[in-house]
Order: sequence, then structure tokens, then C-alpha cells
Amino acid sequence: MVADVVVENASYSFDIPFSYRVPGRMEGQIRPGCRVLVPFGRSNRSKQGLVLHLQPQDPQSQQLKPIKMLLDQKPLLGEEQLWLLELLHQRTFCTYYEGLRALVPSGLTFRLKLMCSLGEARPQQPTDKQRQLLDYLSAKKKPVELEHLLEQLELERGEADFEQLLEEGAILLTEQATEKIADSKEVMVRKSEDCEQKLEGVRLTPARKKVLALLEQTPCASLKELCYYAGTTRQTLDKMEKAGLLCYYGRQVFRSPYADREEENPTPVTLNPSQQQALDGLWEQWQRGEGSALLYGVTGSGKSQVYLKLAEQVRAQGKGVIILVPEISLTPQTVRLFRSRFGQRVAVLHSGLTMAERADEYRRIQQGLADVVVGTRSAVFAPLEKIGLIVIDEEQEGAYASQQSPRYHARDIARARCHRHQALLLLASATPSVETFYQAQRGRIRLYTLTHRYLGNQLPKVQIVDSTQSYGFDISQELTAELLDNLKAGQQSILLLNRRGYHTAVRCNSCQEVVKCPNCSVALTYHSANHRLMCHYCGYSRDLDQDCPNCGSKLISYTGSGTQRIEDELHRLFPQAKILRMDLDTTMSRMSHETKFGEFAQGKYQIMVGTQMVAKGLNFPDVTLVGVLGADQSIFSQDFRGCERAFSLLTQVVGRCGRGRLPGRALIQTAVPQHPVILQAARQDYDSFYADEIKSRKLGLYPPFCTLCQVGFSGEQEEKVCAAAMWFAKHFGQRAKKDYPDLPLRLMNPCEMALARIAGKYRYGVMIKCRMSERFSRLMWEMLRAFDSEKNNRSVHIWVDMNGNDL
Repeated sequence: MVADVVVENASYSFDIPFSYRVPGRMEGQIRPGCRVLVPFGRSNRSKQGLVLHLQPQDPQSQQLKPIKMLLDQKPLLGEEQLWLLELLHQRTFCTYYEGLRALVPSGLTFRLKLMCSLGEARPQQPTDKQRQLLDYLSAKKKPVELEHLLEQLELERGEADFEQLLEEGAILLTEQATEKIADSKEVMVRKSEDCEQKLEGVRLTPARKKVLALLEQTPCASLKELCYYAGTTRQTLDKMEKAGLLCYYGRQVFRSPYADREEENPTPVTLNPSQQQALDGLWEQWQRGEGSALLYGVTGSGKSQVYLKLAEQVRAQGKGVIILVPEISLTPQTVRLFRSRFGQRVAVLHSGLTMAERADEYRRIQQGLADVVVGTRSAVFAPLEKIGLIVIDEEQEGAYASQQSPRYHARDIARARCHRHQALLLLASATPSVETFYQAQRGRIRLYTLTHRYLGNQLPKVQIVDSTQSYGFDISQELTAELLDNLKAGQQSILLLNRRGYHTAVRCNSCQEVVKCPNCSVALTYHSANHRLMCHYCGYSRDLDQDCPNCGSKLISYTGSGTQRIEDELHRLFPQAKILRMDLDTTMSRMSHETKFGEFAQGKYQIMVGTQMVAKGLNFPDVTLVGVLGADQSIFSQDFRGCERAFSLLTQVVGRCGRGRLPGRALIQTAVPQHPVILQAARQDYDSFYADEIKSRKLGLYPPFCTLCQVGFSGEQEEKVCAAAMWFAKHFGQRAKKDYPDLPLRLMNPCEMALARIAGKYRYGVMIKCRMSERFSRLMWEMLRAFDSEKNNRSVHIWVDMNGNDL
């Protein structure tokens, strides 16, 4: 057999399948989806690879290089995962191994180690160093990791003493592959098959009798359980095992953050007439096998209750369900909701889990032990065999678009998987993305609308406050008064400021320079917790100087407020209040989102201030006031989605209040109180916002009227990055004109990106307005390989973003 293998760490120019001969001893063991070790290039250096296809052997096959080692006993990727890998490769322009890293948790990857052992030859006159090395290996009596060996003996790989031993065969180097995360196993105990015969010659103590009696009731038990219930020790069981009465064996234990938690009793859900109407329509659509639907409803209308009921019906038909949420902060409440219905059949996938937990959850899904998956963006790749429903909650969120290769959008992957399984893709939101609502308006996806809140509550009353009249105060007098009223009434409040840190910039009043990160083209943010200036992009930090680093002046001023400063201001205004801050700095520890939100739900805090993680999808019935600070932050950004993001964030956070028995109210502080987006968000008027936005998109030729493709370039030398971008734009235009003259596209001139430098690398971009198609994909791949083959471009990294998020 011949295997088509793609290798790791490939650049665009050689990211193609290579043919390798399958050795006779591996026939029948190697299958598509298995990882292997292969000799690669002229030096035959060992590289890890993935088998994509197997082909029959022909007379020429004997000339092919043989596969060196099989790494997987079972295929890591099934048929659908291999299809997804090809889909990512073609549509997002990633390498095969970049796609593999998105599909599979990092805990399931292999680490290759070079092992050193004694050979049969012995040198005639070894040097002192050689003798020391040989004695060390002889004492160990087993292979030693080369890196560890060289470190212990203070040797280097290229030294003559070492290389001579290697050439003469006195030492041998072999490769060993180990998984980063091994299976967790517990010792299980059962009676041996000939236990009754062995009993004749064994004295049974009371403890031994109790062990055998327990195993009569339960055929097998873990060693830990057996010791506990029999009131004995492992020493007793070891003696019984040695006497042939018991057998030990291992059983895989799946590590889960929810393993020790009791499952909550499901809360009965009664749908109101509009919810029931939406559910009936969705169920009929599911039964017909029709593609996609949008569940569009005001905040608090009970969209999650509809898709929970739909998931119950789909699962009753033997199909699996995937529920996607945009942020880890929303995962705990969704997990609780679904675990109360489906118990251990629910698996959770997100970056907040440990490497081992993610690997085990993936294995549980793969083995069919879980058929309901809840998670963030990457959970869209969950290896479910029979998918019946994929739900994307808050589908408008930018978090569903990956910012690293492969640069995919979860919505696109979900749509492709649903089409393959004839399943239903349900998009849910109070503020759908413009692209999705456009598709619904055109009839390409079915639209279901919930116009009223679940309990019949009114939407919050919204007051707009002109922040330019606040005279330097971050919290206006109007908002301060409302917060005080809420505290007196024993009700809870939420404040949103989508900037973390204390001050967002430090400026010199003499030279007017802002203190910037030396590695990035952004201002450093002052953090009061450690009194340091920090970069939120590359992690650089420095002490807070009292002098300007540019001119030495002591006239330093601090501008812009973050969540830390607002927290301090709240403590000053309301010293008796319990205040919770929720941002990246306070939620870095494990399970912190769940713990902190749980404490707020229990009433341990009266005010919660935070970034956008407090704005979406959360349900706190006692919250009756929402305040928004800096509401106009993204309206004037360079991103064409700036207004959409501002409207969505404002509408969503306003919807966090008044969800219980008491009415809600909201205050929006803004420097542009008459801006249409602010007024539309205050009225919760999505239809009016959409009508204005779709006109603007059509006029500027932005999505949904085109696909926005951003080709990015980065490197340490700005002139080379700029030259590479110019080279690409020139040759792309020439090739498109010559070979693809009928392909609809508009090529923009290269320019610096909005963030021109990150982590010491300059960034340029070439924007292409186009229509994604097989022919456009072919053109782009031709250009990527041509770019990679050009000698002058080798120091420049290139990537493609088909979502237009990195502008």
C-alpha cells in the first residue's frame, strides 16, 4: 500500500500530500486519519505526518521512502474529521497541520523524543568523556532521553567524542513518541476465574471474607472503593491477588471539572404561545431536513428555552446536539441548564478546561459516551457521529471568528456540518449579524421571531446621559443617584465599561507623547494592582515612571478610565456596597467565571462592573439597573462593523435588567447622545438599525454584498514586509487578469493595518473584495505558493482572513 501523508511545520510551498510506502509489518494497521513518523527531505529528517489516503501499490512504489513508525493504534481523525480538515485547508487557506490543531485538543498531540542507548560496538581507546558517557548508559540499563543525557554530562550534540561513538555504533539513537496527556486509569478488582479452586489452600481472615462477599454482590469495583467498603487496606488485596483469588485490571477514568458535582433537578419549562409557535415551526423544519433558521427575539424573550426544548426532541430521535456560546463566561449557566436535562451525556469543550480535561471530553464524545456538546467556538469540531442540531447562541458575536490560523468562522463550519448530516443550524440572537438577517430577509434561511419578553415584562426604560456634561467624573450624577436608589431598595446593578486596567494611557504634558509599548503600536495601560504599565497585546510591562521616557519631564498625566478605576470610584461613592469586578484580570484563575457569577446571583454583591463579559446572555432576576460608560467606543473605529458591534453591545447589556418581577431601567453615558446608533439601541430598535446599516454596506460594497478577504503580512523589518505586500498585490492582480478575467473581485492597495505593529512585528495588509468560490480558492492557493517560493519573501509571514476581522 501507498500512503498519502502531509507533514507538520510545512510552509505553503510544500503543504501537499507526499507518497510513502507502507511497510509489510504495518499493512492493515495504517488507516486514513492515523499519525505516522516519516523520513522527509534530502536529509531524511524524521517528521510527524498525517495519513490522508491509502492507495494500492504499483511497481514504482518500491522506490518510495517507507513510513518509519505508526503513532496511532486507532485513527485520530474519522472520515468526517478528515473532510473537515480538507474544508479548512481549502476555505481558510491554512496548512494541514494548522487545521489539525484546530480539530484536535492539544493534549492528544505527540511529543517526539530522541532516546540514547548502548550499542554492541565498543571503542578501542575511549576518551574520558566517552568512557563517562558509556558508564552512565550502562548504569541506567535502559534508553535515556538524549536531551537529558547531554545536560547531565555537559556534552553537546556536535562534539567529536559524541559523534565518534555514534558512527562506530557504540551508542544508538532511536525516536520515541509519547502523548502529551496519557489516559487516566484506576485500578479495578474482580474475582479470578479459578477463585473457588484457589480458596482451598488459603486462610480466609475476616477482612478477606468481606472482600469476597462484596465482590459476590458487585462483580467488579475500584480498588479504592473496595478498601473503603471492606474496611481494609491495599496490602490485604495485594496478598489476595498474589494468592490468585483476585485479578487487577485498569479502567479509563475521564477527567472532568463537573465530575464531582451533583446534577441539578431540571426546572420545568412552560413555553408561552409565541415560543411554542417558534418551536413547532423549527420542529417541522427539522423533520423536513431544511438547512438553517434564525431565532430572533428581544432580550429576555426565552430563546434558550426554545432551543432547549428543540434539543430534547432532536436527541429523542437518536441525534447529537452541539450548543455554542461566544464566551467562557456564558458556559456555566448553559452547562447547568443542559446537564439538568441530560446528565453525564453532556460534554464541555472550551479553553478554560485543563489540557487533560479537554482531551478526555473529546475522547468521551468520540467513544459515544456524550451526545450533547456545550462549548465555545472550537466545540463546533466536536467528533459527534450523528448530528441533528447545532445551535449558535448570540450568533453575531465576533468571538466566533478565529483570529489565528486557521481563521475560520464557527457559523461557516456549523453550516457545512449541518448540510452534511441533513441537520438543522439554529442561529439565535436579539441582535443578529447584518449578514445573517440579510439572508433571513431574502428567504435563504427561515426566520422565527419572539417580540415579547418571556414573562410579559416590559423592556427597560433607557435614559441617555451626555457625558460631556459630567465635568471629569467617570460616573455621572444621574447614574450615581440611580445606583444609590438601587442600593437602598436592596436591588442589584450592572455597570459596563469595555476597557480593563486603571488608566488607558499615560501622556506627557510637555512633549505630548503617549507612553507606548516598545513592541506594539499601542499605548500602555496603567494597572493599579501591580502599579505597572502593561501592553494588552504582547504582555510587555514596565514600572510606572514619574518622568517622561521621551523628554524627561515630570508633567505626566493619566487619561482614559478602565474597570479598575471605576471600581475604585464606586468604593469611594458607596463605601458600604459589595462590588464585584469582572474582567480578564479578575477571571484568569480556573472556574473563576462560574464562581463569581454564582456569588453575584446569590446576592453577595450589590454592584457588578465589568467588560463585555457582563453584557451578554446572563440572567440575574434581581438586576434592575444597568449603566453603560463609554458607550460610543467602537462607533468611530476603522472597522466597518463598528456601528454593528456598538449597537449589539448596548442592546445586549441593557437587556440584562428587568428580567425578574421588577421593572428595569438603564442609563447610557455617551459623548454623542444624538447619534443614530445610540438612539436605536436605547429604543431596542433593531429593525431601524438594520435598515440604516444595510444601506451603508451596499453603498460601500461590504458584506453581505461581498466576501471581504484580508491578506496579511508580518515581519521584523518593515521595509521587507511592505515590499512583500506590494509584490503580492502586483502579482495577484496580474494573475487574476490573465488566468481568471471573469472572476469578480476588487483589489485594494497595500497599507498598514490598524495595529501596525504587534509583538515586534510590522503588519501590512491587502484587502480583496470578492465572492468565495472554488476558482477564487484556486487563485489564492496559486498565489500563496508563489509567494512562499519567492526568495525575497522568506522573512515575511503571510496569512489569509476570509472573515475580514483583522483589518
